[in-house]
Amino acid sequence: MTIPLAEPEALAPGTLRVTPLGGLGEVGRNMTVFEFDGKLLIVDCGVLFPEEHQPGVDLILPDFEPIKHRLDDIVGVVLTHGHEDHIGAVPYLLRLKGDIPLIGSGLTLALVEAKLKEHRIKPFTLTVKEGQREKVGPFDLEFVAVNHSIPDALAVAIRTSAGLVLATGDFKMDQLPLDGRITDLRAFSRLGEEGVDLFLVDSTNADVPGFTPTERSIGPVLDQVIGKAPRRVIVASFSSHVHRVQQVIDAAHAHGRRVAFLGRSMVRNMTIAEQLGYLKVPDGVLIDYKKARDLPEDQIVYMSTGSQGEPMAVLSRMANLDHAIEPGPGDTVILASSLIPGNENAVYRVIDGLTKLGANVVHKANARVHVSGHAAAGELLYCYNILKPRNVLPVHGEYRHLMANAKLAQDTGIPEERTILGSNGTVIDLKDGVARVAGQLDIGFVYVDGSTVGEITDADLKDRRILGEEGFVSIIVVVDSTTGRIISGPEIHARGVAEDDSVFDDVAPKIVAALKEAAGNGVRDNHALSQIVRRTIGRWVNQKLRRRPMIVPLVIEA
Repeated sequence: MTIPLAEPEALAPGTLRVTPLGGLGEVGRNMTVFEFDGKLLIVDCGVLFPEEHQPGVDLILPDFEPIKHRLDDIVGVVLTHGHEDHIGAVPYLLRLKGDIPLIGSGLTLALVEAKLKEHRIKPFTLTVKEGQREKVGPFDLEFVAVNHSIPDALAVAIRTSAGLVLATGDFKMDQLPLDGRITDLRAFSRLGEEGVDLFLVDSTNADVPGFTPTERSIGPVLDQVIGKAPRRVIVASFSSHVHRVQQVIDAAHAHGRRVAFLGRSMVRNMTIAEQLGYLKVPDGVLIDYKKARDLPEDQIVYMSTGSQGEPMAVLSRMANLDHAIEPGPGDTVILASSLIPGNENAVYRVIDGLTKLGANVVHKANARVHVSGHAAAGELLYCYNILKPRNVLPVHGEYRHLMANAKLAQDTGIPEERTILGSNGTVIDLKDGVARVAGQLDIGFVYVDGSTVGEITDADLKDRRILGEEGFVSIIVVVDSTTGRIISGPEIHARGVAEDDSVFDDVAPKIVAALKEAAGNGVRDNHALSQIVRRTIGRWVNQKLRRRPMIVPLVIEA
């Protein structure tokens, strides 16, 4: 369902407006804005990682444009948990206004504060925990414990006179979590009895039948793989997956191995997790990776970043022999993570590269070394039946996930018209127990490219793709400004199009003929002459070489 682009009407008194600015139709850059009584509350502010068709892009941010003129109205940003797709864009929001309060659990805020320190921003924070209620502007917030692949995750119930909204954040219903902290279904039940008017629910695994396996099922597999490994073990995981790192540390310790962290974010996050007591490390297990290289190869486990095939992350650099640690025969590499949609090719390239080097690569497809952090269909059905929400807005997922989640809601008796399949920028108004689509904002991608934010456009990315895939041709011609006669050239240079520039000898006379004809017709405009050159060589390259390179003609008047 495509919602037509339409600016919403002014918000009516007593109505709660909900606008997702990211996270719908994609797995990443989660951000939702709630507006009530002239004030704004933001839930999450994350990044999306680029795909192959976005070359050179470091990160993709939510589109802040709809709220840029209302920064003074923001009463707080609630952060449900510490994953990058929920907190990674906070520094870019606080660059616009540094004193916006951040609200979250202890671990979540510690991870955010470490990130903000790199941006030289000192935030205003409010640490909350499950069961706590806080009044923030006109919003009455209650925080509920949920289980996820990072400790200290929270759902948030948002109360206004317009109704009660429950936003789950990312969650699952693991009944045997490593830290003993389960999703609080008693609180869900109590909220259901009170009456949930709008349910914003994680959709990532909505198309996966049954229940997500427990985290505890991973431990024995990791223990077995590490125990049998003849040489070094390299484990790649998300740098914030405290539970997985704990399991690796436990398995390494059990087999007399020491653990070294690789990757700046891994070192930073695990240091914070250990300091706050979320990561339990036996004495003498951790070792600096430079010292680890002096240990016997059967006594070390490296815990690294790069599980998604990121080109500059540690694991990719290892696969390319661009790292101090070079995997080889007898080494074991474990990819203890799921595949984020869009990263499949990059990950399989890394797996192939490591395999060619002789390493034994263990991943989710050939061993249970990872379970998802998101609720599968069976768990979502339980939630719908416990909460019995009046309206549902599936969030956090690609369109197929949102659609599957909506179908689950309808299967439990929620009417189709109360199940909203939105997209980024869909404006939903809630009042008197009814949620309706009030408009659709034009939401774009905001690219972080090196030190620039928002300056790279889709047109720029198209140019980069053409340069990378089709090559580049430049043509220099000098013409007499009075007569239009060619004085010098055409001089043709190419990169990535043909083995030798001599291949263009056949097209040079065609360019000369086209410019002579233009001169005879009285054409003297530089731009017009450049376009004639572009069209002439473009047609020839397409017909003869079957390529569509970037063509840059330069016509100089003399």
